[in-house]
Formats: sequence, C-alpha cells, structure tokens
Amino acid sequence: MAADLMVDQISGFLGQIGAAFPAPTAPAGAVEVVGVGSLPSLFAVTPLAVASMAAAGLAVAELVGLGDPRVRVDRRLASLWFGGSIQPVGWAMPGIWDALAGDYRGADGWIRLHTNAPHHRVAALRVLGCAGDGAALRSAAEAAVATWRIEALEQAIVEAGGCAAAMRSCAVWDAHPQGAAVAGEPLVWFEPQPARDDGAWQPEPKRPLAGLRVLDLTRVLAGPIATRFLAGFGADVLRIDPLDWDEPAIVPEVTLGKRCARLDLRRAADRAVFEDLLAGADVLVHGYRPGALDGLGYGAAMRQTLRPGLVDVTLDAYGWSGPWAQRRGFDSLVQMSAGIADAGMIWRRAERPVPLPVQALDHATGYLMAAAAVRGLMGRLAGRGGATIRLSLARTARLLVDAGIVPQDEAFAVMADADLMPMIEPTDWGPARRCASPVMIEGAPMAWPYPAGRLGRSAPGWLPREGG
Repeated sequence: MAADLMVDQISGFLGQIGAAFPAPTAPAGAVEVVGVGSLPSLFAVTPLAVASMAAAGLAVAELVGLGDPRVRVDRRLASLWFGGSIQPVGWAMPGIWDALAGDYRGADGWIRLHTNAPHHRVAALRVLGCAGDGAALRSAAEAAVATWRIEALEQAIVEAGGCAAAMRSCAVWDAHPQGAAVAGEPLVWFEPQPARDDGAWQPEPKRPLAGLRVLDLTRVLAGPIATRFLAGFGADVLRIDPLDWDEPAIVPEVTLGKRCARLDLRRAADRAVFEDLLAGADVLVHGYRPGALDGLGYGAAMRQTLRPGLVDVTLDAYGWSGPWAQRRGFDSLVQMSAGIADAGMIWRRAERPVPLPVQALDHATGYLMAAAAVRGLMGRLAGRGGATIRLSLARTARLLVDAGIVPQDEAFAVMADADLMPMIEPTDWGPARRCASPVMIEGAPMAWPYPAGRLGRSAPGWLPREGG
C-alpha cells in the first residue's frame, strides 16, 4: 500500500475514532507511524490496527498530561499483534477451532458454524441431527447443512442456543434490519454516571496505570485484548472466570500481565467476594451477552451502586439496538454477516468465503475498548463521575467496510526473530518469546508484570495500592 494512502487511511480512522469520544482528543499528527508492510486484505486491516492501537496509546499519553502526546506505532508489529503475539519455545499452541467449526455450503449459499464452546456445539448438532466424531461427523454435518437454506439454518441454530452466521453481501447487510440498526449506532457509546469517585487512584507518568484496578469479565477475544493493553501500562487486571471455563487456544495469548481467578456467581459466598471486588474496582470490562449480568442481579444500575464512579466498559457482537441486539456472536460470524467474507471471496475469485487475514474486528474493538476505558478515567479525574461505555464488533466492522478497499502491498513476512523481545517469558505451558510492543510512549514503556498463565491460578482479591 502506498505510504500516502496508508497515512490517509490511518488519519481517517483516527478522526472517526476521536469523534466518538465525548471530549477532544489529540490530532492524528500526534501519532508517528514507523515500520513497513501491510496484511494482505481487500480491506484496510493494517491501517485499522495502527489507528486502534494509536487511539489507545494517545489516551494513555493524554491521561498523564504530556504536553505533546506523541505516540509511535510500528505498523508491522501492530499487524503481527493482530494475528498473535506469542511464539512458544519447545511447545505448541493448541488448535484454535473445534473440529466441527467452519464454513459449510447450504442449499442457497454459505454458512459458518461456531462450535468452540461445548454448549454451542451441542446446539448445532441437535439442529442438524448429527452425531459421532472426527471426519465422519464432519461429513455428516456437511450433508445435513446442504439440505438447509442458510438463513433458515442460521435462525434454527440461534434459537437452539448456538452460534451461526449465514454469509451475506455488504449490500444485503446494509439493507438488513440489523445492519441498518448498527449503522445508526455510535462507534463508542458513552453515558456519563453522576456518582463521583473516591479519588483513591491517580495516574503515574512513568507507569501511567499503576495501581488502577481493572475487573475483567471477558472471554474470546476483544475484551481480553483490551485488558491486556491496560495491564501493559501497569493496571492491576484481575480476570474472573466461571469454575469450568477454559480457552486453551487463546489463554497463552491474552492472559499476559493478568491475575486470573474463578468464582461461581450462583453461590452466595462467591457473590459476596465478587461484590467486594467490584466495590474496589476502578474499571469493569465485560463482554457477556446483553442481559447476562442483569440475570445474575448485576445490571448496570446495580454495578454503579456497588461502585460509584465506576468506568463500565462492555461490548457485544451485533450491536445494542435492532432485532439481533441479544444475539450471540464472534468475530468470524460478524465477518460473514456484514459482507466481509463475501467481498473477500469475490476479490480472491475463490469458491468459498474469504475472511480477513486476522480477527481484526476483535483486535480493533479491544484497543478501542482500552482507549474508551482510559478516556472514561480522564473524565472521572476531571470530576465528571463514572461512565457506561458500549462498543460492538458489528460497529467496528462498519468502520472497516466504510473505509473502502485498498491496493495490495508486497507479501507480508511472518514473525521473525527481529520482531521479538529478547527475554524469555516463563508461561505456565513452557518458555515463550513475545512480539515487541507495537505502541511506544516516550518515558512510559509497555511492560507486563506477569507471564501468561492458566485461568484460575490466582486468588480473587486486589493487590494493595502503593502507599495504601
């Protein structure tokens, strides 16, 4: 991609991102972009990676009051982090996808099944009437899907509690009631909360988020990326998972810098612990389906009651209005729904859906969530109280699609030794090396206090604040 077009794409994204926040942000000129190369895609994936990371970096720089908040983002490293930042040494990451997950041809088009979670797999198999395992199960599923019209199968699986997305074109999505609803939503939705903060936390210039308490209730993938970024600038990130939840293919990637504990919010004792944690938090980041926390008794109003001044950041898949506002979803499904996979198939002249080269909707939304959290903190420090903040994968998809198509660069090289930090990270699975930080703020380098580790390895409690 030509350098001037790359600059224009990044500036365009930064302008739209900056306009989504309730207070003025630093201009795009405050960002220095270095490095070369772009991910191969019909869409501006690398410019989106750079811009979303720059938005988060700018927020951190402005938080600590830099007069000239220049942030440097390496476009190659940003692209690599959008794909995966960890390189195991002497061991291998588990496969990302369940054997049943993937794209299937129906009677009138393509549909994607997302079956990584056991209950989503069960729901899909129930609708398809399939059983078994391995190649035989896959063949049976292919035969069953071939008899369905894709929108009918999508609806049946969703109603059964599963996750699926029929492939639509961009034009069909634009005309769809949900596509139209998402197009009318802001990229970042802010609602100020009047309750004031107790003033216990203040930023530190050399380690901007040191002592900040972030309660992380997120899963694959945008939310964990947001909290990983916050941890990189010093936040005390405590991730809470149910007793039986795991994400073996993702956890080594996203638990960097975090402490991870488990609670069962159906048990009175664990609810008491959770409420105490929430009362001590500065930021809550969560990605449960809309209404899930309400069903546990922790709706938005209750969260603000338990912690006045809370910066409450949440995301969903398909947006916050329209007929699919409650629908479960993931990056790969939103790409199918919103026309991205269809446009890629046409571009490549392929016979099957062609998604983005990375899960860019998840990653970009994660960095936008981090930026929003920090800007919510800035408002709180200015005496404006807490905030409720909402984003969605579908709205980020709208941002990417609206930017238009881009010419292609030379082939993007895979991660090499020069891209990696020199130190060894002692993860719970074995030694690893981590890609160098793509975001650089002078005087406040990113550094993570803990290596990646298994879920549930920590006790559910806050670290003491320095001096407290």
